[in-house]
Amino acid sequence: MNLADIVQRGWDAVGAGDFDALVADYVEDMTFIMPGQTDVLEGRQAFRDALNGLGDILPPGFEIKGLRQIEGNNEVVSIIEWKSGKVTDSQLAVLFKFNSDKIYEERWFVDTEQWKNSF
Repeated sequence: MNLADIVQRGWDAVGAGDFDALVADYVEDMTFIMPGQTDVLEGRQAFRDALNGLGDILPPGFEIKGLRQIEGNNEVVSIIEWKSGKVTDSQLAVLFKFNSDKIYEERWFVDTEQWKNSF
């Protein structure tokens, strides 16, 4: 299985609400950097706990309209086309860094002003 397939499996798990399956592809001491690059979660359990409040983290009405993976050397970038109640069309990127076949860092890149205004 290539790295892009692992990332896609994670997005599928999120869509199914199977967060335990999602976090299985992360190392124990992983890092999650949220939009704005100032909020950081350290460790798989902290990441898993945060997923229980996923609805509070995403803008109201958040919906993924399109998703594609770009694989590089030990990393994958997801390009996400999304909309929400206040945003009709936008994109964001998520960088996944790998150690072997496990993710050790997930970092979201988003227009932070647009993101804040979408709540």
